[in-house]
Amino acid sequence: MTSFAELFELEHPIVQGPFGGGLSSVALAAAVSGAGGLGSYGAHILTPAGIGELVAELRAATARPFAVNLWVPHPDEAAAPPDPAALARYAERMRPWYEELGLDPASLEHPPPAPEFAEQVEALLAAAPPVISWVMGIPEPAVLAEARRLGIRTIGTATTVAEAEAIEAAGMDAVVASGSDAGGHRGSFLRPVHESLVGTFSLVPQVARAVSVPVIAAGGIADARGVAAALALGADGVQVGTGFLATEESGASGVHRAALAGPEARSTVLTRAFSGRLARAIPNRFTRGMLPYEAELAPYPLQYTLTRPVRTAAGLEGHGDLANLWAGQAAPLTRRRPAAEYLAELAAGLH
Repeated sequence: MTSFAELFELEHPIVQGPFGGGLSSVALAAAVSGAGGLGSYGAHILTPAGIGELVAELRAATARPFAVNLWVPHPDEAAAPPDPAALARYAERMRPWYEELGLDPASLEHPPPAPEFAEQVEALLAAAPPVISWVMGIPEPAVLAEARRLGIRTIGTATTVAEAEAIEAAGMDAVVASGSDAGGHRGSFLRPVHESLVGTFSLVPQVARAVSVPVIAAGGIADARGVAAALALGADGVQVGTGFLATEESGASGVHRAALAGPEARSTVLTRAFSGRLARAIPNRFTRGMLPYEAELAPYPLQYTLTRPVRTAAGLEGHGDLANLWAGQAAPLTRRRPAAEYLAELAAGLH
């Protein structure tokens, strides 16, 4: 048993990566936790009330440890909303996609606000899940102190050695070393993302040497061979995202699953098109169409809000060319199966 598995009371030191935007599911997190890993749920789009309800549902679904994940806002994301002229420019960029899908462009003029992070944190601490994982930064010291007081384990996400050292210094219990191979959003917070693109198997041994807390390798790990390699490089556990996204219990749409299983998944791209933050996805017509405007798109969370109707409609109506097809670079190694079966396959790499 690794130090991570022992500290977090897991049978297998395998974490299911938390997915945001509706891709997480209680069924998936419960299946992974029930099979001995650490199931996770990405809660960054949930209201405070929704977070409380989520933790209650997870507790009812599994008696084993599970994690709830929140995004830590960057300082510039707490700035005032854009002025009307800027909002109009951002909205105009999205108008053709709305019209193509038959969506009401008038909704672009008054996008709903994102949930308040402080209120989300308050609700999550009140619900007291066994584990809280953080990405995009480090919460205030008082938040981590309260988590410790409540007996909640905490995990931070690092894309560089410096970020891992900062996470350890903040007093978190473990650090995810998230390499640039990983799918979905990049979690860099000390330096710009383009200066923080370190591959998983370069990052893991450096982080393992730099910190004393358990290190969880993430990015490009999709089978038992990847698990064995991560542990050989000094990791105490692994976090697998895309592989669990392909399982039967995930919240991925039909077009997303089809893309993960198809030849398109052999290529991925880092894009700001869907959220305003760089994220790794399978390229499609939307990412290519927005590429010339990457530097002009709205920041997160406004871009995320503006594209939500497009992403939702694309998933429901089967428009894979317009959907956010998050995927890591090992996506071609994944296939659809029950999550518990997949966890058992990954666990074979631990021995």
